[in-house]
Amino acid sequence: MVLKDGRRLDCDLLVVATGVRPHTDVAVLSGLEVERGIVVDDQLRTDDPDVYAIGECAQHRGSVYGLVQPAWEHARVLADVLTGTDPDAEYHGSRTATKLKVAGVDVATMGVNTPERDDDEFLVISEPRRGVHLSVVIRDDVLVGATLLGDTRKVAYLTQAFDRGAPLPEERIRLLVDLSDGAPEVGVAEMPADSQVCNCNGVSKGDICGAVAGGCGSVGAVMDATRAGKGCGSCKGLVKQVVEWAADGDLTEDPAASYYVPGIPMAKPELVAAIREQDLRSVSAVFTALAPGGQDDAKSKMGLTSLLKMLWGVDFVPEKDGEFINDRVHANIQRDGTFSVVPQMKGGVTTPAQLRRIAEVAEKYEVPMVKVTGGQRIDLLGVRKEDLPAVWDDLGMPSGYAYGKSFRTVKTCVGSDFCRFGLGDSTQLGIDLETRFQGIEGPAKMKLAVVGCPRNCAEAYVKDVGVVAVGNGRWEVYVGGAAGATVRKGDLLATVDSPEEVLRLTGRFLQYYRENANWLERTYDFVPRVGLERIRSVLLEDSEGIVAELDAGIQRSIDAYTDPWGQDGREPATPGQFRSSLPLVALPKVPVR
Repeated sequence: MVLKDGRRLDCDLLVVATGVRPHTDVAVLSGLEVERGIVVDDQLRTDDPDVYAIGECAQHRGSVYGLVQPAWEHARVLADVLTGTDPDAEYHGSRTATKLKVAGVDVATMGVNTPERDDDEFLVISEPRRGVHLSVVIRDDVLVGATLLGDTRKVAYLTQAFDRGAPLPEERIRLLVDLSDGAPEVGVAEMPADSQVCNCNGVSKGDICGAVAGGCGSVGAVMDATRAGKGCGSCKGLVKQVVEWAADGDLTEDPAASYYVPGIPMAKPELVAAIREQDLRSVSAVFTALAPGGQDDAKSKMGLTSLLKMLWGVDFVPEKDGEFINDRVHANIQRDGTFSVVPQMKGGVTTPAQLRRIAEVAEKYEVPMVKVTGGQRIDLLGVRKEDLPAVWDDLGMPSGYAYGKSFRTVKTCVGSDFCRFGLGDSTQLGIDLETRFQGIEGPAKMKLAVVGCPRNCAEAYVKDVGVVAVGNGRWEVYVGGAAGATVRKGDLLATVDSPEEVLRLTGRFLQYYRENANWLERTYDFVPRVGLERIRSVLLEDSEGIVAELDAGIQRSIDAYTDPWGQDGREPATPGQFRSSLPLVALPKVPVR
């Protein structure tokens, strides 16, 4: 390691500790009592009665807080003491809640994370395959702790319950998942005015309602006036609900709501036009030309990377800091810091030779788990980062794209080759679809399926694009289906007369979606938002005169395809791309099941 002054230090491991550390130099030089921080009593007074300390430099009852919420609580107590509003005001510690602010990583925690008493209730939902772990700890009907990993949609609700000690549902599972059985949800109308909505900046429901009453006519204006949602951002959904309730529907449109990415003040059509007009081919070039003050915005980089790949194809200039970790190393990161490797099996079809290679690789690299996925692939789980290039080399199979915001898989049934009920060759059509559209970028992942008859063995009705054989060489094409956290039967886009028409219509739909969807908007949200009739008129009747452009656009992306596991992808693009990394948690010892 080379230091700024030129000194060199030999080391086997470099640990970079980042975060908040109390600045205590002035206190030490002044002779104040300092341990981990500047020691204060319940009125935030140091051992010198004329000196007080608050915030991240203060140590109260042995605790030092590296969060902004306790600093606001310190400030309120000290203000009451110093102004005489409440000379006896005391601070007794903070109950903290925080959400990790790293792009692509969803983690939130508050209070305790495991039961501490025999009568504590402990509810855990664990889905290791999806990287989701949710838990709550309840004591005397009060939420005293929660941990959310991989799915933080409930963080705003849980934070309110944690902060306010609000009544909890009898069915505790409702704390972690939505059960759509018609039971009414507790709304913002029932929240007390002093309920804290934004922990980072200490903003209550009453503060937000006051801002609306004072003339703030949009969610953005309220956030600017109160700072609600300007910290970690996990409360934005709740802020929006409170603003809408306080305004009773009388809101002006917030311009930022239409921005494709937060760091560029443009809607997607305007942004695309500017990128083309100014010939901007890298993320950094877009920021320089279009962002206010030319400033980078970390939250915008992944969306811009996807958009530029779609627009420019082979002429896109890649920048590794504009990609998720999955895209940087072409594999899906798991909760322990290892990776999942899913080789391509077009249409779910494989060969004995491929199976032998997968087995040999799994043994050679001591892969902890080999699993058949729901997308008819074989998943090697637990591959170390530094082994990825060698694993791809030994497999000798293309990437299955089980990690990116891209075209993923085409699931098929056996179709007419073997099935007694098969009305069409779904297997070959699935292979043809995957061959044509493999790896193309999108605003979100795209999963397809083809079935040889309406019995739907490959679940085509609930895919982003689903194709169903209906006999006499005809195929139904469905769009906007989903079978994950959201369940939605796809809408029938058209019935066509040949596999070639299926390929053509699928390409047009995917390109229309890619060009017009919001960042991270799945087709099951895009199709209802745009409207099926409009999509039909554009794609089938060419009502906007853009069909030829859609065909050319998807072809550009097809022509730009390169296998990321190929020879070029195995050479590190940066020195640290495949460098070994410490595990995020203890590596799992997977049992033989």
